[in-house]
Amino acid sequence: MNASTFTIKTIAACAMLTGAAAALAHVTLPPGGATVGSDYNAAFRVGHACEGAKATTGLAVRLPKGFVLSDAQARKGWKLDVQKSVDGEVRWTAETPQDVLPGKERAEFVLRGKVPGTPGPLWFKVLQTCDVGSVDWAEVPASGSSTAGLKSPAAKLEVVAQGVATVDVRDGWVRQSVPGQSGTGAFMKLTAPTGTKLVSISTPAAGVAEVHEIKMEGDTMKMRELTGGLDLPAGQTVELKPGGYHVMMMDLKGALAKGAVVPMTLKFEDAEVRGREGRQDLAGPEAAGRHARRRRRRRRSPQALSN
Repeated sequence: MNASTFTIKTIAACAMLTGAAAALAHVTLPPGGATVGSDYNAAFRVGHACEGAKATTGLAVRLPKGFVLSDAQARKGWKLDVQKSVDGEVRWTAETPQDVLPGKERAEFVLRGKVPGTPGPLWFKVLQTCDVGSVDWAEVPASGSSTAGLKSPAAKLEVVAQGVATVDVRDGWVRQSVPGQSGTGAFMKLTAPTGTKLVSISTPAAGVAEVHEIKMEGDTMKMRELTGGLDLPAGQTVELKPGGYHVMMMDLKGALAKGAVVPMTLKFEDAEVRGREGRQDLAGPEAAGRHARRRRRRRRSPQALSN
């Protein structure tokens, strides 16, 4: 079982919201990645029409170098054209006006193939055609793999080495704490395309870090450690959030001020996570203090916790 580290810090909430909205506007692949040399189902997600248009009428995916296409999934009412040349392309075209994809509807266009044997980002350039105009999602960063600042980024697939979990970690944040406070909470979203289990968490910011669950049983709130780990079903996003699954950080090594960077190591079954950096405003220390006090009460008594 291996592990690697990622960091959590904070920026203004407005920047986080803007980034999320921009991501929804792109043609994208599901969170996570693919292991080198593996077969991969590329599901291109379309969530809107072109600017000023009412519907998507076509989608053309240019295959990147190193990706070997095996087949593409047909869509009812859409013509499918496949070119398996060196510069391969897969194109879907609505056959009638009744078959177009309305601008307010979301859909996936799926093709399958084998990814390269070398780790790194793989960029799929996608041309989206609409009843009015088109958008070429083809921008690639000059260096690195971040699409921040790109108006029309290509769809990215992260190809990872053997033994590296293809787990997407995002929207991470930690509640700030004050001097003398012993505990706080950390939160994030985890998506594992092939499914896995989060078995442990550690951080140099705290003596103990555990995955906990808070849930209501009747009129009583109870908290418990997930000693068996947290299951991450294939393709489903599991959110660690206040009032549910979360990371409980105890025996803090010092106060965590707003804007602090908190490194964390997430261990999964037989794999390590590729770290990503989540940014979001930190909540005030009051909520963290309540949680820490609940933890201390639970240590004294296994009975139910109340608000």
